[in-house]
Amino acid sequence: MKKTIINSDQAPKPIGPYNHSVLVGDLLFISGQIPFNQATETLVTTGIEDEAKQVMANLNAILTAANMTFEHVVKATIFLTDMNDFAKVNEIYGSFFQAETAPARECIQVVKLPRNVNVEISMIATK
Repeated sequence: MKKTIINSDQAPKPIGPYNHSVLVGDLLFISGQIPFNQATETLVTTGIEDEAKQVMANLNAILTAANMTFEHVVKATIFLTDMNDFAKVNEIYGSFFQAETAPARECIQVVKLPRNVNVEISMIATK
């Protein structure tokens, strides 16, 4: 099995022993992204909408580094610390996809996320 590591200098540096993404065959596995702005080196904490937008920007940077777009995404997992944020995050997330071709997805409420953020999203994409 050949695996290719793909990182982006436009996405936050990993805070543990992992990479932004791993390409195996035509499948790209993207590590969960949190709302950290790499350009300003700051955590976005100005509300769930801004947090979700930053997470999607980070995911876009990684997809771009792999020569892919959101159209290539086949699976997503959203982690929220408060399910009351579901509608707001869903609206931001949904703006990146066409309803007819949106990827499979689940949304899970968790007790805590790294750096005490409110949202994290991971994805799987294919060429």
